[in-house]
Amino acid sequence: MKFGKRLKRQIEESLPEWRDKFLSYKDLKKLVRLISTTDASPQAEGEFVSLLDAEVDKFNAFFMEQEEEFVIRQRQELQERIRRAAESLRPSEAGYAAEMGRIRKDIVNFHGEMVLLVNYSSINYTGLAKILKKYDKRTGGLLRLPFIETVLKQPFFTTELISRLVKECEIMMEAVFPAAEEQVERREREALAMAEQSIFRNAVAALITMQELRKGSSTYGHFSLPPLILPDPDLLQSLQIPSPIPIQ
Repeated sequence: MKFGKRLKRQIEESLPEWRDKFLSYKDLKKLVRLISTTDASPQAEGEFVSLLDAEVDKFNAFFMEQEEEFVIRQRQELQERIRRAAESLRPSEAGYAAEMGRIRKDIVNFHGEMVLLVNYSSINYTGLAKILKKYDKRTGGLLRLPFIETVLKQPFFTTELISRLVKECEIMMEAVFPAAEEQVERREREALAMAEQSIFRNAVAALITMQELRKGSSTYGHFSLPPLILPDPDLLQSLQIPSPIPIQ
């Protein structure tokens, strides 16, 4: 599948409020086509770089805002809700089961959103590399390598924190889905999977896209994407979600 179609599909499968935050790949592609192959003036290149800089600023602002929100939601709100439920309610009480059910649902949704953010970083980086390659090919320029070198240092490309949050969330999920109540928990997981299938579908689509983007290609070379950190396959299985990507 061509990248433009893959990006379009990913945008459509993303959260509605995220859709205008992705790379304006189609517009940039049209601009490259308008640039003369024989007269790529410094002014034309400057305008092109300015547009790319604006896109990178858009990525950074959105990514950092989401990352900050995720830190607060996970390390303060969700963990505090679990602590309060454990301290104020007994497992035998009806209120405990209801509250833990709500917490489980929110954690599963939250995990899916974070996977989507990791994919957001990957697909926008790849789009930049693709459009720069097209520009260099059309103009004979050498813009791609120096521009990508700056992109590698940008906040939206730095996914260590969000990847760590994903792993912490998986540990939290294991804690609120105790194995001791296997049959009851299994039914709850199946109900959650059905109720939240949209988030799951989007997250799985994101995982597949991330794997596709990391397949060998001359587009990436030295500037390849960071290693793909996938959710624990045992965790996906416990939540009745088939792992879409073989995990070595």
